Amino acid sequence: MKYYCISDNHDTLVGLRLAGIEGTMAQTRDQVEAALQACVNDPQVGLVLITEKLTGVAGDLVDDMKLHCSRPLVLEIPDRHGSGRSADSVTRYIREAIGLKM
Repeated sequence: MKYYCISDNHDTLVGLRLAGIEGTMAQTRDQVEAALQACVNDPQVGLVLITEKLTGVAGDLVDDMKLHCSRPLVLEIPDRHGSGRSADSVTRYIREAIGLKM
């Protein structure tokens, strides 16, 4: 099993290549769709890392993969500018999921 990164910026790709993770850069919805399809067609790819900005560009494609494809697993990662999520996103997620206030 190997990891694969789909990023909207060169810095993230270079950083992950230093860790041994190959990837591609995508800017448009069509490029994201092509990269995701290539990952689905490659039986070696087990985990796709995709930057949060690209999930904003093609969120429906990513959500569809998460729901209907058993492989690869898709994980959203923040890019060099940090996460687009608020500071209490994990706490809010727990609260919404199980009703536990922390």
